[in-house]
Amino acid sequence: MTEKDKELVQDSFQHVIPIADEVGLQFYNTLFENAPEARSMFPEDITAQSKKLMELLTYAISSLDNLDVLVPEVKKLGQRHVGYGVKPEHYGLVATALLTVLEDKLGEAWTPELKNAWVQVYTVLANTMQEA
Repeated sequence: MTEKDKELVQDSFQHVIPIADEVGLQFYNTLFENAPEARSMFPEDITAQSKKLMELLTYAISSLDNLDVLVPEVKKLGQRHVGYGVKPEHYGLVATALLTVLEDKLGEAWTPELKNAWVQVYTVLANTMQEA
């Protein structure tokens, strides 16, 4: 994850924040369409979970320049997710759903360079969660 990756992700996320509720719900709808077996891991009403996801993304993306603080928090999150039954293969499903929704919501701003930046940032965060 380069400084440019961080900058691209942080800048693009500013366009997501105003529509965070919509993005969060679309993320879970996309995840469940792609992986129906994941549905049972979540409550019936996904609204609160969606808000938590977007709060977490907001925190993580705003903290990319402060990895000393972010990494321990992401590791704790990873430990909790093991307890929820999350397996390594789930991280790829989450990545696909997230990238799909970002592409849809960012429209023409979604370039190959921006996609690569999001992949790099997500990979670092997901790998850190899995190390826990």
